[in-house]
Order: sequence, then C-alpha cells, then structure tokens
Amino acid sequence: MRGLLGALTVRGRSFVAAGAAAILCGMLIPEPDLVRIGALLLALPLLSAAGAGRARYRLSCVRTVSPARLPTGQSAALTIRLTNVSRLRTGLLLAEDTVPYALGSRPRFIFEGIGPGGARAYTYQIGSQTRGRYTVGPLRVRVADSFGLVSITRAFTSTSVLTVTPRIIPLTRPPLGGFWLGDSEHGRRSIAASGEDDAAPRAYRTGDSLHRVHWRSTARYGELMVRREEQYWRNTASLFLDTRRSGFSEPLFELAVTTAASIGVHLAGEGFEARFVTADGEVPRQGTFRDTLLDTLAVLRPSRAVSLEVGISALGTAGGQLIAVLGDLAPAQARDLAAARRGTAPGMAIFLAEPGERHVTASAQVLTAAGWRVAVVPDAARLPSAWQELFRAPAGAGGSVSGVTRG
Repeated sequence: MRGLLGALTVRGRSFVAAGAAAILCGMLIPEPDLVRIGALLLALPLLSAAGAGRARYRLSCVRTVSPARLPTGQSAALTIRLTNVSRLRTGLLLAEDTVPYALGSRPRFIFEGIGPGGARAYTYQIGSQTRGRYTVGPLRVRVADSFGLVSITRAFTSTSVLTVTPRIIPLTRPPLGGFWLGDSEHGRRSIAASGEDDAAPRAYRTGDSLHRVHWRSTARYGELMVRREEQYWRNTASLFLDTRRSGFSEPLFELAVTTAASIGVHLAGEGFEARFVTADGEVPRQGTFRDTLLDTLAVLRPSRAVSLEVGISALGTAGGQLIAVLGDLAPAQARDLAAARRGTAPGMAIFLAEPGERHVTASAQVLTAAGWRVAVVPDAARLPSAWQELFRAPAGAGGSVSGVTRG
C-alpha cells in the first residue's frame, strides 16, 4: 500500500485528500451521500495505482550492443527492444536508460502504444574517452493511468556491458630483412627467402635429429654441426608491461597501456602465439590472446607491487621473443629483466619516459649491453617510428638504443 501511495501524482494525491475530507465531513454532519462521494474520490486513485502496478509484468526488454568492445573515442550502437507480452494494448510509455556518467547523458525516449504481441525498438549511440568496463542499464519505464492519477516507474533487470579498450596505434611491419617473423604470409615469405641454411649452426648434441645436420658447417669446423631451432622464437612472443605505480606518472601509465595494446594487436595480426605478463605475473588467457589482452587493459590499474620479481619469474617460464614496455626502471631491475631472455631469442624494450627521467638511461644501457634493442618514447606520436627503429638499428654485440632523449 505504501508503494501504491508513493506512485500517486499530484492530482492523485489531491483526489485522496479530497476524498478523505469528504468522508470525514459526511460522517460528522452526518450526510451519507457526501460519504459516498468521498469514498469514490478515495478509491479511484488507489484502484488506478493497483491497475498500473500490474502492468509491470506485461513487458519484456531485450538489449543488444554492437560492438561490445571498442577503442576509446569510438561509439557503439545500443538497441533496446520492448515487447508487449500481454493481451492488452499499452498506453504511452516514457523510458529512460541508466547510463554511467563516463558514457554520456541518460537517453529519454517514448514508446507509443504497443499492441498485443507487438514490439518497439529504440537505438542510441554510446562511447567514452576513458577506458573501462561499463554496465549500461537497466531500463526504467514510467507507466501512467488514463486519468493521470498515478505514475509507476518500473525497472527491468537486464543490462548491457560495454568494454572500452585503450586506443590502438597502428604499427607497420618491420623491413623484410629484419628478425621479426611471425606466422603471417609476410613471415613465411621471409623464412623461405632466407632459407634454413642461414640459421646459425651449433655443435651436435646427443638426441639431435640427423635431418638437422648442417653439412656445410660440419665440413668447415671438422665436427658434426646442426641447425639451431630458431623457428620457435620466430612464432612466439611474451609481451611484458611494467604496471607498478612507482614506474609511471598518470599520463605515462595511460601511454604504457596504449603502447601494450598497440603492440599486442600487432602481434596478433602477425600470427604470433603470444602471452601477456604484468608486474603481478602472467594474465590467464580467456579466449584468444587479443581478446584477453584488450579485456585486461580496459580495466587495468597501477599495481602496488614494488619489484618486478613476480613478472620476471613468469617471463622465464617460456621462450620466444620478449617485448617489454617499461617505465622508471632501476638498473638492478633491468639486469634481472635482461636475464629473462633465453638463448638467441630477440629482446626488445620500449621505455616510456620524459626527458631527464631518472634511471632510464642507465637501465637502457644495461639492456643493450645484454643484447636487447631499446627505444625511449616520450609520447604516443613517436611510437610508430620508434617501433620501426627497433628493427632498422644495427644489431651489434651490445644491442642498440634508439630514440633516447638526453636531458
């Protein structure tokens, strides 16, 4: 009863007050007709409220959002479809969808009378400049009676989920002669062009297949030599993101997330079997690598971890190329990271830092001395060129550094 009274409009409450007053006066005079009029005035809004309240079971709501995942700055189409599952035609329905503040204002729309078994649909656009996972809904519908005495708001239970991922910066393929070879058509052509004989040979070990004997090198060195298994690191990669709060300012952390997303999408497009590792360890895969990466980065927040020990330990459990996105990294931590690279697999590091950032120059030198290729990127605009420079720079014994801004 309290809920029905709360649904009364100003007109409905006036009817209730007038009816109660008429009944009271009719009993005091006494005047039976006045009591009857008061009872009618009192009963009409209550009956209307009860009738409008039953309308909550007469509608079904189906929501669809397309696409359900999109980068920041783009928009998705959200469609709401109301179906009348009763035998009576609905009146005018005033609807409002519940939208998080980051996605914009709440849309309000009108559904005209829906006949029995009929449906009406409404589509609007949503998007955000801030990454995250947003719950949109539920839809709230206001149902009013014909006399304007009551207005009952009904909220559906169904909601939609929109995942806003970081901005993706397109990265182009490295030169054909580089060591960046995935399972894409580009990678297959490069492997075929270079030939298996170009792989650096090593001494024969017990258990090696005789099919891998490199006869030219065997004749040159006077001992049995076999081809190295380089195909494994050509097709696999580990993407590492330093997520420590102490490693970045807030703008640079967002740049780090964007960089990791851009590289990861590029890896997936090139056919790499990749995995994603943060300072807190490896991220369990849910579906494809691309989906896991983007869903994780959409909600990623700076970690409270102080060291990279957990993340570096996870890197050491698998081979393949290592690609690290780093912030303010101490030289000692850079040495631990350098040790995670296995064999001849390439190691590449992108430092996101402003000019004069402490530790960056020293840590970059530690990694290059260990054979890594390093680039220092101060902003998103320079990421594509720095990405190409990682592969164009000559690979000497001590690696290479590109894009370092010295204060």
